[in-house]
Amino acid sequence: MIRADDGKSRCNWVGKDDLYAAYHDREWGVPQTDSVALFEKISLEGFQAGLSWITILRKRENFRSAFEGFAPKKIARFTDKDIARLMADEGIVRNRAKVEATISNAQAYLTLEKRIPFSDFIWSFIEAKADSNAFAELGDVPAQTETSKAISK
Repeated sequence: MIRADDGKSRCNWVGKDDLYAAYHDREWGVPQTDSVALFEKISLEGFQAGLSWITILRKRENFRSAFEGFAPKKIARFTDKDIARLMADEGIVRNRAKVEATISNAQAYLTLEKRIPFSDFIWSFIEAKADSNAFAELGDVPAQTETSKAISK
């Protein structure tokens, strides 16, 4: 942990970036139960693969615009024309496989929602309570956990 110029304690990875600081203070580690917000987060994490999270945060508003506010019902209906539009959008990460996965995931989201709210499904992996981790160093944080592997499956 570091003490920032504003007096707040933050994880070392935040550095001096105001966007990262806001994310750290308001979102990181804060339990989320809104299904669409969770879908957005999972979608953005898919786009983040191979990139830094700050890259995604800097493009998040562009992603929200390009993906209709991450509304699964809208994304599930995206066509080849929408894919072409997204692949031409310099404001997002233009990776066809990630774009297509987001569309496919929106369709899966809608199928799942017929049985159980998406938020309930995600929280069911940890029995509806947040994990509490206390890693001393950033390097101690695992790239994946049994829970993350189960959710991905």
